[in-house]
Amino acid sequence: MQRGDIILVKLPDNNESGHEQTGKRPALVVHNDATSGSISLIMIVPITSNLKTKKFSHTIVVEPSPENGLDTSSVLLIFQLRAIDKTRVIKKIGVLESSTMEKINKEMRSLLGL
Repeated sequence: MQRGDIILVKLPDNNESGHEQTGKRPALVVHNDATSGSISLIMIVPITSNLKTKKFSHTIVVEPSPENGLDTSSVLLIFQLRAIDKTRVIKKIGVLESSTMEKINKEMRSLLGL
């Protein structure tokens, strides 16, 4: 898995009422390629098809393409950046276009105050 890959993951359900994404869904790998082989966790941004979530700060809408493998308009939930165990990855479904990755990088810097 490399930075920019879109993968299908199984996010745990913590059985609490909250707003974190759970269940089987696409996610964007944002982990640094240089360290991804040395640890068992990866950093991801969950993806949802619920377009109502675009109202939140630190989100980006992505349209489906043959390259990214998404089948519907989707929202990258950058504000839900999280680490998951690599065993939660089901499969790779595509690669995010480089122009969109530039937007992701900008939003992540803004979110984290970098």
